[in-house]
Amino acid sequence: MSWDFHNLFVRHAREINRFLRRRGHNAETAADITQDTFLRVLASPPAAVCTKHNPRAYLYQVSRSLSVNHHRRESLIQTTDLDEAAAVADPAPTAEAIVYSRQCLTQTRRALAELPERTRKAFEMHRLGEHTIQEVADELNVSASRAWVLIRNAYQHILTRVDDF
Repeated sequence: MSWDFHNLFVRHAREINRFLRRRGHNAETAADITQDTFLRVLASPPAAVCTKHNPRAYLYQVSRSLSVNHHRRESLIQTTDLDEAAAVADPAPTAEAIVYSRQCLTQTRRALAELPERTRKAFEMHRLGEHTIQEVADELNVSASRAWVLIRNAYQHILTRVDDF
């Protein structure tokens, strides 16, 4: 007995997919099981000694078996809701993260101490004091572009002094 698998797939794939959806599978799982059904039949078609055969019924029987197997596997697998897992996870940083942050902070303080007074003050006003460039310029009696250059120089200096672990 030879089966026309292409014709069988074209004629029955959608209805088998709908059958699996009615059995409680989501669209993705139903599509996977539908494909597995045809692969299973292609890999091991019914015995050639069968004189009576109904390919549609055989496809449904294979898909039903695969569906039952899938439900059994799903019942054995224990799943965890990610929202619940996030609530259990400790939000505190690890010891390594704390040590790394402290080292970076120490290096940043040293780098700031190396800066000229006006450059350090411009950086601290803008970055730590949340002042605008114009407010920094007014405070230091320089132009806005000069204030920006001072802040940029401070950033560049800090970046060269703080190790990137």
